[in-house]
Amino acid sequence: MRLLLAEDEKELSNAITAILKHNNYSVDQVYDGESALDYLSSCQEYDGAILDIMMPKMDGIRVLKTVRSKGLSTPVIMLTAKSELDDKVIGLDAGADDYLTKPFEMKELLARIRSITRRSGKLALSSLTYKDLILDRKNYSLSSHGKTIPLKSKEYQMIEMLLTSPGTIISPELFLEKIWGLDTLNDINIVWVNISYLRKKLKTLGSEVTIKATRNVGYSVV
Repeated sequence: MRLLLAEDEKELSNAITAILKHNNYSVDQVYDGESALDYLSSCQEYDGAILDIMMPKMDGIRVLKTVRSKGLSTPVIMLTAKSELDDKVIGLDAGADDYLTKPFEMKELLARIRSITRRSGKLALSSLTYKDLILDRKNYSLSSHGKTIPLKSKEYQMIEMLLTSPGTIISPELFLEKIWGLDTLNDINIVWVNISYLRKKLKTLGSEVTIKATRNVGYSVV
């Protein structure tokens, strides 16, 4: 599940992102309103967005009004340091799905994310199935032929990206950006390492699904 986080306080953004990734979300981080609008308006489909109200270049309310005017229905949680009722009303009237005042507990943010994605129907499918392979999105495991294997966080996020669009080639750079983040210090080889782990698990399950490498392009499930 992919989320966009727009928060200009980098330490807070990194802390939120770390927790979200630990809970198997893929997160794109941006630090100003214009970047948030660009990401939300692009062809990338997000399961949800977290927008801070007070951001450089363009505030969160303006970002939200703009994407809603374009017909984008991505579920949005607004973050703000303000707690006045009027601010909440403005955010909700602009099209926000929920509102959270700083400081907040991460457990509450995670609960709000689950709530807005459920309402939007994004969590209607608790599993992804391709051929004889089943990805359990609740238990973060792969199953085939009556066998089940648990997945580590990065493995889960990678196979979810692959199974969401079977046959579509995903580049190592895109895996690195979407799962490890734009500011990651990890080498591109970390992608190959996790692909190797996933291939071993598919083999252990006896699944007919394989991860195909297209030289100098990327990986796909076939």
